[in-house]
Amino acid sequence: MTTQEQLIAVKAAKPALAAASTEQKNRALLAMADALLADAAPILAANQEDLDAARGTISEVMLDRLALNQARLEGMAEGMRQVAALPDPVGKVLARVERPNGIVVEKTAVPMGVVAIIYESRPNVTSDAAALAVKSGNACVLRCGKEAHRSAAAITAALRKGLAAAGLPEDGVCLIEDTTRVSSLALMTAVGYVDLLIPRGGAGLIRACVEQAKVPCIQTGTGICHVYVDAAADQAMALNIIENAKTSRPSVCNAEEVCLVHRAIAGEFLPKLRQRLVDDQIAKGRHPVELRLDERAAAIIPGTPAGPDDFDTEFLDYILAVKVVDSVDDAIAHIAAHSTGHSEAIVTADEAAARAFTTRVDSAAVYVNVSTRFTDGGEFGLGCEMGISTQKLHARGPMGLAELCSYKFIVHGNGQVR
Repeated sequence: MTTQEQLIAVKAAKPALAAASTEQKNRALLAMADALLADAAPILAANQEDLDAARGTISEVMLDRLALNQARLEGMAEGMRQVAALPDPVGKVLARVERPNGIVVEKTAVPMGVVAIIYESRPNVTSDAAALAVKSGNACVLRCGKEAHRSAAAITAALRKGLAAAGLPEDGVCLIEDTTRVSSLALMTAVGYVDLLIPRGGAGLIRACVEQAKVPCIQTGTGICHVYVDAAADQAMALNIIENAKTSRPSVCNAEEVCLVHRAIAGEFLPKLRQRLVDDQIAKGRHPVELRLDERAAAIIPGTPAGPDDFDTEFLDYILAVKVVDSVDDAIAHIAAHSTGHSEAIVTADEAAARAFTTRVDSAAVYVNVSTRFTDGGEFGLGCEMGISTQKLHARGPMGLAELCSYKFIVHGNGQVR
């Protein structure tokens, strides 16, 4: 089918999804999760084809992002079951006002309609997005990158079986067949078909959507995330947090990209940081982290001199930019100048420093003594997420069910006229 034909089909499915009962949507989600596992063999086979085709053209960390296995499939299915167990946002009365003339005004949550997601090489986004869309009463049109298209197509085929088993239209979840940029532009300009566009990917994709979209668009994903180690930090705790934030999965948007260290402890802490991220990683047979150091850090430990762009780069790799700062105010100022508004953390035992950091750092998620890797819909109790919004209007941070709803005013009366 052409992209236009697919958009017409998804729009036709929109009313049935919007009108579906909570019970029917939950039944569909459970059937979709079961179908995902029942089709594990063809899904994993398709994923292997994607991996074989991508190997040598993308980095090892991006290959990990693309890869599926039985455990990851089971995690995807479990995420769908968790969404089924969440309260239905549709129909929730957000505010109620009774006017002096007797009319009752209810601000009521309703589905967005057709939600389009443009994403790159993460096949699990396919099931996460579909689950959240269905539970919130939305039809869903997916457009993934060519590296993951075979995987996404196999996943989508399974999900559509689950929808049909619950009596909902298969076209409520649709994967765009065209993997060229033409289809991305078609979604960005699909006025009258797409009610909300969510791009999930790198800075280039986000920028293209913001500049070219004619449909409502939410900026998501790009994460230049900072961890600031304060003078009053528990240094062992700081090392654990940084190791997790940088190395547990460096290819994701909530991974740490910049480490800021207070000058009062830099001489003591930075050698420990290098030991943990470089020497210990090598000793354990793991990938070491390349440290990109500003002048003051480079005077304390060996590493790569930081270039002019290193504090403005989302590496998505085993690379960490390191800077020595003079104070919590200096750290906050650096973050304000270089952050993408995703996630920032302070490690400190000083309540005043923590309060200053959380009050003045203007990002979607701000942490005190916690890894930035928790910026995630599942970790925040949302089941899974449609993306991490780094803007402020409508949605901010992990986007769950509530963020996929708009609202309308339903007004009750008994014959009042104005």
